[in-house]
Amino acid sequence: MSIHPLTLKEAARFVAAHHRHHRAPQGGLFAIGCAADGESSPRGVVIVGRPVSRMLDDGWTAEVTRLCTDGSRNACSILYAAAWRAARAMGYRRLVTYILDSEPGTSLEAAGWKCVGEAGGGKWSRVDRPRVDLHPTQKKMRWEATQ
Repeated sequence: MSIHPLTLKEAARFVAAHHRHHRAPQGGLFAIGCAADGESSPRGVVIVGRPVSRMLDDGWTAEVTRLCTDGSRNACSILYAAAWRAARAMGYRRLVTYILDSEPGTSLEAAGWKCVGEAGGGKWSRVDRPRVDLHPTQKKMRWEATQ
């Protein structure tokens, strides 16, 4: 597998075609793809943006807002590691992401990330602002890569 730059639009198209339970995020800072050696079509993408949580949006933290693969072996860990290298090269001191509490985090661990505990979950809908949840509402686990 080799990594290559992608536009956010190219990454969003891949996410729309392959992600299990999320749509592509609205925007982002950058995207990276990975492909099998000698191939040009991506086998996976990672999209990095500003943190969704305003408490983490300190100017030194970025967030993997979407990671999606076609199931290719080691693609997830390759993309998580590449995202951290790129973010660090841009001056970020921390990169965070969230996974469902039912997911093991094996790829994150292989890429050198650390689980820092439970976070979020629940519904966005409120009495004064009703919404339809189009994503899993279970608890999440937050993972970080730091200097």
